[in-house]
Formats: sequence, C-alpha cells, structure tokens
Amino acid sequence: MSDKSPAKVIINALKRPSSVDLHALFDYVEDAPYSVLFDSAGSRESNARFNIAVWAPSLVVLAEKGNTFVIEPHSGERTFVNDKPLQVVSDLMKKRCKEYLIEDGDSKELSEILPFIIGAAGLCSYDLGRYYEQLPSNAKNELSCPDMAIGIYEHSLIEDSVTGEIFECRLSTLPPINVQQWLNGKNTKRSFTLRSRWQANLSKSEYTEALHSISDYLKAGDCYQVNMAQRFNAAYEGSEWDAYLKLKQQNKAPFSVFMRLPHNSILSISPERFISVDQDEVETKPIKGTRPRYADPVKDKDSSNALLNSEKDRAENLMIVDLLRNDLSKHCQPNSVNVPSLFALESYAAVHHLVSTVKGKLKPDSTAWDLIAGAFPGGSITGAPKIRAMEIIDELEPHRRHVYCGSILYMGLRGDMDSSILIRTLLTENNYIYCWAGGGIVLDSIADEEYQETLDKVSRILPVLGQRNE
Repeated sequence: MSDKSPAKVIINALKRPSSVDLHALFDYVEDAPYSVLFDSAGSRESNARFNIAVWAPSLVVLAEKGNTFVIEPHSGERTFVNDKPLQVVSDLMKKRCKEYLIEDGDSKELSEILPFIIGAAGLCSYDLGRYYEQLPSNAKNELSCPDMAIGIYEHSLIEDSVTGEIFECRLSTLPPINVQQWLNGKNTKRSFTLRSRWQANLSKSEYTEALHSISDYLKAGDCYQVNMAQRFNAAYEGSEWDAYLKLKQQNKAPFSVFMRLPHNSILSISPERFISVDQDEVETKPIKGTRPRYADPVKDKDSSNALLNSEKDRAENLMIVDLLRNDLSKHCQPNSVNVPSLFALESYAAVHHLVSTVKGKLKPDSTAWDLIAGAFPGGSITGAPKIRAMEIIDELEPHRRHVYCGSILYMGLRGDMDSSILIRTLLTENNYIYCWAGGGIVLDSIADEEYQETLDKVSRILPVLGQRNE
C-alpha cells in the first residue's frame, strides 16, 4: 500500500480449474512465514461464508517480551516502536490505507460483498493482555511464540464457499498470481504423526485442587467466575498443514484458522467469534455452557436439552454477557449496546454450546482497534471481574496460555473486522504440539464435571491427530 494516493486495488475472479479450491491454492504458500488462512470450514454458523488467504506481508508488527517492533520481512530489519502494539497497527493502517480506489474487474458489487479485500491480519495471543494491564508472572513462560504478530497484506484470495468462486484482490503494483505455477509448485509433505502420547500439565487431582482454590476465591468475593484450563502436549513429526486439514474436516468450525509463524504454527478450529465490525455495527458472540454430542439422536437431544435448561450454565453465560456489554460500551455509542439473542443453542461436531449475541454501534471517534484493545482478552475465557480472574489464572495454571484464548483477526481496507476466540486451538514449536481446554468455574461447579468438560472439548481434537501406541 503505497503512501502515494490514491492506491489502486484490483478485484478479479480467479480463473482456475473448477476442481481447485482455496485450500489447494493455499497449499503453495502454507509453509511461508506469516501465511494465514481464515476458513469457514463448511460451517454456516455465525453467517460463515467466505474463506480468506493472505501471504507475504509487506510489514509485520511484532510484540514479544514487552517490546513492539515493525519488521520488514524481506530484509529482516526491525524498528522498535514505543507505542502499544495495537496502536502501532492502527497507525500503519491509517497511513497506508488513507486513500484508495477499488476497481472491480468483473462486478461493481464485489467490493461491497467481499470481506477484507486487503489490510491487516494476524495473531493477538492471550498474553497480549500484559501490554495493557499489570498482571503477575507466576506461570512458566517456556515457549517463544510472539504475543502479537499482525501483518499488512497487499494481496489476498477470497473464496465464496456458497458459490465456489475465488477472487483475487491486490494492489495494482503487484503481479497477479500464476495459478498453474502455484498448483505445480506444491511440495510433497509428510503426513502428520505423533511421536509420543498426549500428556496433560495437570493431573485430575491437581486440577481438582485448583478448582478448590478458585472456590475459596469465589466465596471470598474476589470473583464471580474464573476460567480454568489445562494443557496437553505431544511430540510429533510431519506436516502441520496436514494436521490442520484433518482437524477442520472433522470439526467444521466457522472460525477455523491456520497461521504460520517463523518458529510456530497455529491450528485453530474455533467456533467462537470475539468481535466483528461492519461499518459501525459491532457484534460479539460469547460461548458459555457445553455438553457433549452423541451419535444416538435421543441421547444427543437429551444432552442439548440439559444444557438449555441448566441454571448454572445460563447464570455463567449471563455473567459473561454483562462483562462484554461493559467492554463494548467503552467504544460504542451510548444506549446502543443490546442483547438480541440470549442462551441460543449452537451444535458442533463434538459439543453443544450455549451462545449469546451482544451488539452495539461504534462511536464515530473510535475504531475497531480501540474495541479490541478495550475488550482484550475476551471475557468468555477469563472470568469476571476480568483482571482479578486473570490474576488467579496466572497463579493456578502452571504454564502461560500463549495463543490459547487469544484471537486471530483481520481488519480490511474499508474498516471491516472479524476476530475469533482461540479455543480448540493448537500451537506447535520445536516439533511439539500443544492444545488447551478449560471452562468457567462458579460457586456451584462440580469438580468431576468440570474436568470431564475439558476432555469433552478436546474429544474431536486429540484423537483425530492420533495416539502413539507404545
């Protein structure tokens, strides 16, 4: 996105064999640092429809170890910036996208229909919250994954999963992709294979002991709810992209994402939206309340009815709705925040969820970046009040969460934004793969049931990737 104005952005339907989808094309760039695929995975929940692939960013804003840098990926040059990480991204977007002219090669309506087009996209880890709040550092920080990595992308492929059409969006100064070169240039990848058994970082007794500690905090009035998670890890070999494809096929979650970092990969099959912005319309969809799915239709119906009629889960959901109403109100117009849907049932491959919807209208002098910063990390995966819950999480969970319960997001050229909550998400580093699962703990939580809920949440994740027999 050149500083000269107006920048010209071209949108054209991509000509390719009808049998070639976006996943087949992304295969060509999936191993390049900062390649990202936003994937609706065939789901229609949360109005899922479009898949977006980006690669080769012109700049990357990186936050790690308390510092923020702007990186030029081609040269590797790093520039330290003494501003909050999301503000740095916001300033870059304003500078580079202040004026533009979109040319629809095939239809004048494309620029209105398609999300993103070009813009900023990437990772905000759970620990990005440390750049905005004073938090303790008790949990072990043993992984090198950055706290934030957001690229500025000048080229994208966007697939309409309803029609099957793929559109190429790019600056006019960039060459179009060579489809045949991409298809011919795919590398043969080794299948993903585990080299060890999955190991939890907490035994059942340790998890139960942590829940007793939370109960004491709840009784003392420190919090109303605390999200408590455990982590699983295993050694592996082979292609992370192969692992992602297996997971997305099995789970079909509307906020699935694959992201490649220089030393990590992120495989997310999340069902949960964090915050979206469309013009001035703001939406968040917190999930609180989970029950397992069953192959037997009668048992499955009983499970969903039990969730819908659970006073505990409804109360837990309502607490988080109130928290998010408060978070959104910081940057939404007065009296615009409302709850059009409370305690709705959404059913996925492994679990039923209780989902509410909170909406508002963005203030004229606020941006989507302000919204993210003011609500980060999402209240549905911290607890209430948020900061005290995060302090307790850091005390009781043995390891930092890193990407877990953070967000992967995009902000398009026209200010449209969507973001996920990184639940059902895996992180790889040094041929180890990590996966987390947790749940909200309240006064009437039963330890055995909460522990089982964490296992239910990974029941379509860990087995899909295999279990090494020893």
